[in-house]
Amino acid sequence: MSRKNGMGAHQSAKMKNDEWLTPPAVLEKLGTFDLDPCSPIARPWNTARVHFSKEQDGLAQQWFGRVWCNPPYGKEASLWLEKLSNHNQGTALIFARTETDMFFRWVWRKASAVLFIQGRLYFYDVNGRVAPANSGAPSVLVAYGSRDKEILRMCGIPGKFIEL
Repeated sequence: MSRKNGMGAHQSAKMKNDEWLTPPAVLEKLGTFDLDPCSPIARPWNTARVHFSKEQDGLAQQWFGRVWCNPPYGKEASLWLEKLSNHNQGTALIFARTETDMFFRWVWRKASAVLFIQGRLYFYDVNGRVAPANSGAPSVLVAYGSRDKEILRMCGIPGKFIEL
């Protein structure tokens, strides 16, 4: 999942587009999701059966089934994790900022399990092209609910699984 070192555009202050896609290999290992409430408007592949983009305001919608959540990174991510933790059925992909208030509030205290991904991910742009540099920070998958915890445990993505 990682190719070379470097600061990726996924978190760059110069970034003009905040829509970055999860690597397809990660999604394939996690199975089928019913809903992606923070999906890019344009995407080269589906991440779930149903997608909400900025246009539908996924935070304002009712969530259902197994949810995939690769939220906008930054302070706004906390709102998405709060909603996913209350929904309690799904998986999120976020930076592994384990010391932050967001992580303590919505991951350490609420999640069922985490998988700290080995190496740094390379995200994709909305045209399906891999970013030229990695994400610039470590990533973690966060499972909510017993089903997603077991899927995370067995997914085969290299890293360290921890049941919470």
